[in-house]
Amino acid sequence: MSTETRINDRIRVPEVRLVGPNGEQVGIVRIEDALRLAQEADLDLVEVAPTARPPVCKLMDFGKFKYESAQKARESRRNQVLTVIKEQKLRPKIDSHDYETKKRNVVRFLEHGNKVKVTIMFRGREQSRPELGFRLLKRLAEDVQDLGFVESSAKQDGRNMIMVLAPHKNLKPKPKSTSANPDDEAGAEVAVELPIEAPADNVAQD
Repeated sequence: MSTETRINDRIRVPEVRLVGPNGEQVGIVRIEDALRLAQEADLDLVEVAPTARPPVCKLMDFGKFKYESAQKARESRRNQVLTVIKEQKLRPKIDSHDYETKKRNVVRFLEHGNKVKVTIMFRGREQSRPELGFRLLKRLAEDVQDLGFVESSAKQDGRNMIMVLAPHKNLKPKPKSTSANPDDEAGAEVAVELPIEAPADNVAQD
């Protein structure tokens, strides 16, 4: 939060350390002289370090300063990278065709710079065979190791087993495109976490 305060005619202290409009050090001057210099230059006297002794003030166009600060803040938010988590669901006894489809989804998600939550769904007696899930997740992690790494190792969560993959940091994300094959999106969910405000998750079933 900015601490700059325009003081102009509000005399707070007998003297201030004055900085010129181009950053030059003027030195310690009486507050009356600082205000006079600001008026002569048609600028504002802005307190930039109120806790210093004496306080530091700068001659500047305060309105322009606030506008430029707001512009920089907007640009920073625009360039902020969102944390996006995709989910891909698999069954422990998945056939080879379905596995390739699911793997293709994971590959695309990682190529786009997204994390992937891989969920193995157990049903009935499958829950007594957790090794099937571990083997499948290990296989998938090895198949996509050129694009991503295991950020969160496989762990049991009720009837599901979950592993999180993250793209390598040096991987340049590919631009997103509309998939022509609806099967590629089967079982994929999206969760977007906003990094600036309080996190908000939007989950959509494709």
